Amino acid sequence: MSDSEFGRITDEKVSRLRERIGINLHSENFEEPDVDPAIWSARPTGFNHEVTADGIRHFVHGYGDDNPLYCDESYALGSNWDGLVAPPTFVWSMYLSPQHDETTFGGADEPPRRLVPALGERIKGDPLRGTGMLQSHVGYEFYRPLRIGDRLFAKRTLLGVSEKESSWGGRTVHVTFGVVTWNQRRELVHFQRGTWIRAERRPLEAGRGESDRVVQPAADPYTEEQLAEIDAAYASERRRGAEPRFWEDVEIGEELPLRVKGPLRVTDVILWHAGFGQAFHTYAFRLSYERRMLSPGLYSPNEYNVPDIVQRMHWDAEWARKVGAAERYDYGALRETWLAQLATDWAGDDSWILSLDAEHRRFNYVGDTTWLKGEVAQKSMRGDQAVVELDMYCENQRGERSSTGTAVVALPTRQGGTSLTLTRPLDTDPIDHLRRQLDRMDVADA
Repeated sequence: MSDSEFGRITDEKVSRLRERIGINLHSENFEEPDVDPAIWSARPTGFNHEVTADGIRHFVHGYGDDNPLYCDESYALGSNWDGLVAPPTFVWSMYLSPQHDETTFGGADEPPRRLVPALGERIKGDPLRGTGMLQSHVGYEFYRPLRIGDRLFAKRTLLGVSEKESSWGGRTVHVTFGVVTWNQRRELVHFQRGTWIRAERRPLEAGRGESDRVVQPAADPYTEEQLAEIDAAYASERRRGAEPRFWEDVEIGEELPLRVKGPLRVTDVILWHAGFGQAFHTYAFRLSYERRMLSPGLYSPNEYNVPDIVQRMHWDAEWARKVGAAERYDYGALRETWLAQLATDWAGDDSWILSLDAEHRRFNYVGDTTWLKGEVAQKSMRGDQAVVELDMYCENQRGERSSTGTAVVALPTRQGGTSLTLTRPLDTDPIDHLRRQLDRMDVADA
C-alpha cells in the first residue's frame, strides 16, 4: 500500500513507533520456536561472524590505526592480554540491526521465537520510512574484550521516542535504542544506548520558507601550509604502547596527545565501510535486488534512474545535497572509534575503556580535517578499579567542535601491578540487562 505521507512525520506515525518500546522484552508476546532445537545452530548476523586477525586488521586499518596490540600477534602475545584483542568499537562490525519485521525474543544463539500474529502485524515496516536518520548521541559500556575466535550475539530494543524541534530539517523525532551483546559463552560483552534523529528530508535548495536556516558549509581547498601542518602532526604521532601508564602518575588537567584525521576523502569513507561492514543492508548486484524487494524504502533512484541505497549520502555528493547536507559526510561510529583510539593511544596496552560517551554536533564533511584533543578531567578509585575520566572532542579545521566525548578508563596501579579489574555488569542475562535500561529510561522521563 502506498504511503501518501511518505517521508513525513505525523502524529499517527509517532504513536505507532511508541507502541514498539520494549515490546520484544516480554516472553508472553512471542510464540514458541517453530524449529527443532536439536537441529538448529547459532547464526550470528553481523558483517563479521567470528573475530579473526584479518577482520580486526581490516577494521583498524579502515580508521587509520596500526596498533600492534590489534595487528601483531607476536607483540600481543607478550602483553597482559595474552593475544590479539579487538578495539572496543569493533562490536559494530559484528552486529547488524534487524529489520522491524525480524523481531524475535532471543538472540541469534537460540531458536527464534516470533511475535504473536497480532503484534507482528502491528510492528510491520518502519513507520518513519523515507525520513533521514542522523546519529546524535551514543553511550557505550564495555565489559570485556573480543578475542580471536569469539562470536557475538545481540539483542536490540526500542527504549524511547521523543519529538524535538530542529533548525536543520522539518519535523524531527529522537529515537533511542538499547543494544546488549554477549559472546558464545553467554558472557555480556557490551551495552550501547544510541539516539538517532529521524528528520523530514529537506533538499538544500528547497526553500520552503527556511531562508534563515544556517547550513554548515563544505570545506575549502587546502593551502600547502595547511597540508604541511597535517603531515607534521601525522609524523609526530606516538602511542604509549607497552609502557604502563600507572594511575598514580596521572595528573588532572594532563593533556592527551594530539591526533589528526583528515582531510576526509571519499576513499577514507569507503575504507571505513569496508572494515566496519555492510551496515544498513548495503549489498551488491543480486543481493541488492533481493534486499530491495524486501525493503524498497531503503532505495531511491540515482542520476541514472537506477535504484540505489539511500545511505549513499556518505559517498554521493548529489544525493547528500538532496537530503539537506552541503557535502558527503562520515559516520558517527567512525568518530566514536577515533575518540577511543585517542584514549587508548594515551593510556597504553595495560588499560581498558570501561565506558565511552559521544555526542555529535556538526557534520564531518568530505574535505574536513578533524583534530582530536582531550585532557584528564578526574581520577578516582571505584572499588578495586583505578580509573580516570577523560574529556575529549573532535575539532574541525575551522576550530568548531563537531563531536564531544567522555571516557572512563581503567589503569594499572604501582601497588597492584598491571592486571586490571573489568566491570561486572549487574545482570548476567541479556534480556534482564535491557529491561533494567528500559526502567532507567522510564525513571528519567518521569
